Amino acid sequence: MKAIQLEKPQSLRRVDIPEPGSPGVGEALVRVHRVGICGTDYGGYLGKMPFFSYPRIPGHELGVEVVAVGSGVTNMKVGDRCSVEPYMNCQQCHACRQGHGNCCESLKVLGVMMDGGMTERLVLPARKLHPANKLTSEQCALVETLAIGCHAIHRAKPKAGENVLVIGAGPIGLSVIEFAKLSGAKTIVMDVNHQRLAFVRERMGVPDTLLTTGDSAELKQLGELTNGQLADVVVDATGSNKSMGHALNYCAFAGRLVYVGITQQEVTFPHAAVMHRRELTLLASRNALAPDFAHIIKLIEDRQIDTRPWITHRADFDSLIGEFPHWLKPETGVIKAMVSV
Repeated sequence: MKAIQLEKPQSLRRVDIPEPGSPGVGEALVRVHRVGICGTDYGGYLGKMPFFSYPRIPGHELGVEVVAVGSGVTNMKVGDRCSVEPYMNCQQCHACRQGHGNCCESLKVLGVMMDGGMTERLVLPARKLHPANKLTSEQCALVETLAIGCHAIHRAKPKAGENVLVIGAGPIGLSVIEFAKLSGAKTIVMDVNHQRLAFVRERMGVPDTLLTTGDSAELKQLGELTNGQLADVVVDATGSNKSMGHALNYCAFAGRLVYVGITQQEVTFPHAAVMHRRELTLLASRNALAPDFAHIIKLIEDRQIDTRPWITHRADFDSLIGEFPHWLKPETGVIKAMVSV
């Protein structure tokens, strides 16, 4: 069975792997139709993703079709299209018992700490499959990206009338924007890239954008957009330790700051003058939860989320290795690349 393996940083190769076999109790055999490429995949390719291990078959944003089900599976049937929740949790540790399987103490994510979906077929726990027959395979593969933003906004709990600043307009930032808008809050987006900000304005309907300049100009502009009170919620989706350390300065008094991006570097920020004085709340947001997937599938079905602007680049399985390095270049304008298997 064909697969693409990331042998080591910057080294993708095509390999043959054994068929996965029949599904066991509580499992399903699925055929992979679409694989979305995200920042985790790029970070793994560059050797910058802290949780990645090698060699690894990548692929965690998946649109699949159920081929067979094992005994005890009642939440789906053969032929169902599904989105995959790729977070394999133990169900036994403290986090899992508290309903936080997204940060299970022994969590393994498909395509990151264990082999993923850049192949033809695989066996998965049926509890990690979310039927979505009204969605296309590409839409199914987008659900996981959207779930990251959904969970981050759930952590922040913005209310209608509040100001939400999203820093970083890459795919994860865009997913945050979708749910910030749905909350009824005023959404403002900041990025270093003119092209990304134009996409946010023209394709996502967010008129208020700020270009990061490295000086105090964007702080002044944010004040003008918020009647001087700054942002009730700031979500940093950059993965830059410098941006993450500076993000507190954009928070209003009693505001909330959510780190959804990941960095391996230390994050430092002023405590007394900003964090303590404004009594800010600092939150991390990791992965997503099962209800997020069901919620997003329903939102797409009801056309409350328009997936059409998302997919900007496509490749088939045989051309992926040649195309992948080009998607890393900002000038290509990639928002979301999708691979057909």
